[in-house]
Amino acid sequence: MTHSRTVELEGHIIDSGTLQRCFGAVMDLGGSFDVERFDVGKHETEESYCRLTVTADDAETLRAILHELHQNGAVLEDPSDVELVAAPADRVVPPNFYSTTNHPTEVLYDGEWIEVERIEMDCALVVDPGGGSDDRPRAYTKVLNAVEAGDLVATDQSGIRVRPPERPRSGGGAFGFMQGGVSAERPSQSTIREVAAELREVSETGGNVMVVAGPAVIHSGAGDALADLVEAGHVDALSAGNGFATHDLERSLYGTSLGMDVETLEHPRKGHKHHIWTISEIIRAGGIEAAVDEGIVTDGVMYQCVENDVDVVLAGSIRDDGPLPDTITDAIEAQDAIRDQAHEADIVLMLATLLHSVAVGNCLPSTTKTVCVDINPATVTQLLDRGSAQAVGMVTDIGTFVPALTEFVLEGAEDA
Repeated sequence: MTHSRTVELEGHIIDSGTLQRCFGAVMDLGGSFDVERFDVGKHETEESYCRLTVTADDAETLRAILHELHQNGAVLEDPSDVELVAAPADRVVPPNFYSTTNHPTEVLYDGEWIEVERIEMDCALVVDPGGGSDDRPRAYTKVLNAVEAGDLVATDQSGIRVRPPERPRSGGGAFGFMQGGVSAERPSQSTIREVAAELREVSETGGNVMVVAGPAVIHSGAGDALADLVEAGHVDALSAGNGFATHDLERSLYGTSLGMDVETLEHPRKGHKHHIWTISEIIRAGGIEAAVDEGIVTDGVMYQCVENDVDVVLAGSIRDDGPLPDTITDAIEAQDAIRDQAHEADIVLMLATLLHSVAVGNCLPSTTKTVCVDINPATVTQLLDRGSAQAVGMVTDIGTFVPALTEFVLEGAEDA
């Protein structure tokens, strides 16, 4: 006995590769398909439509195929309303709950498609029948530890449609067709110029620029350039760890980063103690903002963040020295703070940090423009493999990238 279902695909499904991926998924999982209707978009703005019947030898295989097609934007023909089950207890979701992707998503509730708010991967999808300001139904994501007893949680995938972002149809700009792998041989200067133009446009149109930075930014001597970018008003949020902030502050207090003079590359006597002395001074002052106010810290990234009211989240880890009093040591609290930053961001620069780039990346919608830069190709690959269609990856020295980016951003601002 065979099992079959009919699904529909709509959009720029040919040039974005969606149709090819769907056909491949059906065959790779042991099924077959029959294309019943195929309308091809014949100009740049016209969308295509495909209806196909998928067949498998058993119900389990068909479910697996439908899951893969759903991830690529396919919707069951004549879909029914989303299936909702009340959470039995706090932090407990129903069996077979729907685990979200990071792509724009809608749910069919009471015959109406509703946009899911604050989309994020690996969350539960909750529907509130009358929670909006106008008493209209709402749909939104919740991380598992935030689910409350009685929340109406979506199960299975019926009545849910995902819209994976399609590749931009114009080939221009850093976020055009630069995707498709990670390479250290791409024309980095031109790409940095394009990223600078995107960042400047977001900033000048009132958008939100988020920077995710690792200690290597300071160690490499790029901290001054990043501080200049903050001072010029082109950074709205900073997500980092205790180490980044500590070494940036150490640079201001002692002229070193992890005990090394960034300018001369020399190691001053007792330089290995500078970072822990720095933490002690900031604790004594009562925090980073207090240290700036008292004139203890007079320059650097953290100084400029305080002076320019940048939203800063320092998330702690098990290996932190100190830590600084500003560092959030509760992992769940840090996640929530990062999540709030990520959902406000229009463009995110991830600079030389695997740990914090992954943390922030897990919270980002796939439509958020993302730039990941690291000397280690594995870091860049891991972020781009998340499937975002709006990502640029560069394998290069962060000490070269940040000063060049800042120069191009500020140069463009002067020319405007």
